[in-house]
Amino acid sequence: MPQEIERKFLVRDDSYKAMSYKKKRIRQGYICSERGRTVRVRIQDEEGFLTIKGPSDMSGMKRYEWEHTLSLQEAEELMKLCEPGMIDKTRYLVRWGMHVFEVDEFYGENDGLVVAEVELNSEQESFEIPPFLGKEVTGQVKYYNSFLMKLPYRKWGGILPENCQEKG
Repeated sequence: MPQEIERKFLVRDDSYKAMSYKKKRIRQGYICSERGRTVRVRIQDEEGFLTIKGPSDMSGMKRYEWEHTLSLQEAEELMKLCEPGMIDKTRYLVRWGMHVFEVDEFYGENDGLVVAEVELNSEQESFEIPPFLGKEVTGQVKYYNSFLMKLPYRKWGGILPENCQEKG
């Protein structure tokens, strides 16, 4: 079963922009965004994707992930089936050490939020920390894109619903 292992961090400054070797514009919506199972439709530049994700493990680092490439037209049609709310962001790719960090700069209702993720081969894998990384937020539900679609960053005001408390 395909597994995704990643760690997520807040970003402390915009130095990642100068370090990036590529950037992509991403729009995504959710056909299903229940906790523990999501079905996401993504348009990344001119390409579409359908992704199914399962529940995270206790650490929040590891979960089932299946992805299928779609045509742009198929993705646009599926977007019409999505729940209300949309994620709009630019993803910057930054090589640091032996890893690639994906830095997402959000727009719209999530404007002002910037997070970075690094995908790993195992939960114990070490990696070099680039200077733009801030506090680790791995496993904190409020930073999941499916959560940001329902309760955007600009509406947080320091209050989270009871079922979405931060881990750790």
